[in-house]
Amino acid sequence: MIIVVPFMRVAGMALFPFILVKEHAFKNDKVLINHECIHLRQQAELLVLPFYVLYLLNYVINLIHYRDHNSAYLNIIFEREAFKNEADLEYLGKRKFFAFLRYF
Repeated sequence: MIIVVPFMRVAGMALFPFILVKEHAFKNDKVLINHECIHLRQQAELLVLPFYVLYLLNYVINLIHYRDHNSAYLNIIFEREAFKNEADLEYLGKRKFFAFLRYF
């Protein structure tokens, strides 16, 4: 289910089992929705809560390493998988279980 949340600072976000988008128009953005669906799959594989713990931990480690929010965010393993495959609308159909591990 896609929910519009106009006060968000980002275009989209996956909070299992929902996808939140900043604007109604983003509901039709196939690449953005695919990116967030990849995150939903990651969250389901890790039984949701561990995903958020690992996501935050990876971000903090990256922030220490890169000393820059944007670089830290873009190098989170979950984001690396999602950004690399967001334009492939067939990706989730062929994605292997725990595929994010390839992005360490």
